[in-house]
Amino acid sequence: MAIIIMAGGSGTRFWPLSRAARPKQFLRIVGDRPMVRATYERVKGLAPDREILVVVGKGHEAETRRIFSDTEVHVLVEPFGRNTAPCVGLAARVAESMGCGGKPLIVLPADHYIAKPEEFLCALRTAMEVVREGGIATLGILPTRPETGYGYIEQADAGPRQGVYRVKRFVEKPKPEVAVEFFQSGRHYWNAGIFVATAGTLLREFARHMPSFHRGLEVLPASPGSQEFASALERLYQETENISFDCAVMEKTSEPVYVVPCDCGWSDVGSWYSLYEVRKEEEGDPRENVAEGDVYQDACEGSLILAGGKRFVAVLGLSRILVVDTDDALLVADMEYSQEVKKVSEYLAQGGRTELL
Repeated sequence: MAIIIMAGGSGTRFWPLSRAARPKQFLRIVGDRPMVRATYERVKGLAPDREILVVVGKGHEAETRRIFSDTEVHVLVEPFGRNTAPCVGLAARVAESMGCGGKPLIVLPADHYIAKPEEFLCALRTAMEVVREGGIATLGILPTRPETGYGYIEQADAGPRQGVYRVKRFVEKPKPEVAVEFFQSGRHYWNAGIFVATAGTLLREFARHMPSFHRGLEVLPASPGSQEFASALERLYQETENISFDCAVMEKTSEPVYVVPCDCGWSDVGSWYSLYEVRKEEEGDPRENVAEGDVYQDACEGSLILAGGKRFVAVLGLSRILVVDTDDALLVADMEYSQEVKKVSEYLAQGGRTELL
């Protein structure tokens, strides 16, 4: 089998810690490893290193190779981001060229957190067994709240084995009242963007739904590490639309699609607040504060305070506050505004403040 770890993305919601040169997936924000390395450690028992592909942007190739220098994983470099569909198609093509065309292939993001890895691996093994005869499987995360920030998967009838269901439909991020209905139904799961299929199945789907892109994949040079390959891939990406794998394939496929329910303590760690929720479980003090670095806090509640710069940081008498200090920037926000941090990056970009991006 093969594993594709998607490590692209800019991580703008984690400014000022996350920057263009070192986005979220390369940071040690949960545990003592970069998130991309933690993802590898979580799944490496499912496949040998030679069948694991880490897909990154050109600007992060050196950092990725450094992180994985003690392994034999393949680092596959995209010339620039085109969302997840081209990433998956490219990796499936390379996996096929490595002799993995008929084997199950796991596609997963590099920057998620899993509190219960054994349950996660059990769900992946189930998905691998399901797709050996065809089709595409996706993990469905059991929701813990009526969340409006995630897409959902609605189950249909029972699938080919116990605990597996056919997918009725994929639903985009719902309105609050709909999210409540989904949460109460027992038939809806969060869409974590984790898929399992054979490389052959995926490539057939790209031939159906992104035919021009698929033709370009077919004529790529044999060696992914060569300059010839890089030049041909850049030309192909310039001609390819920016589109997610969900939109390009999963919402259109005629293949049977299965959902494997998974209760693994998953988080996409998609905002400072979600990071706080993850770290609070292990690091929170009696008042549910999480502090790191040279920090003094008193009479605070439910706050995340990270002193990553050279300054001493003191916070007094505040509740549900976010403080992130670095050498050149300071972020202070109400925790409820953690999803709005990307606006700071947009403001800096518009003003040409590239030194802070």
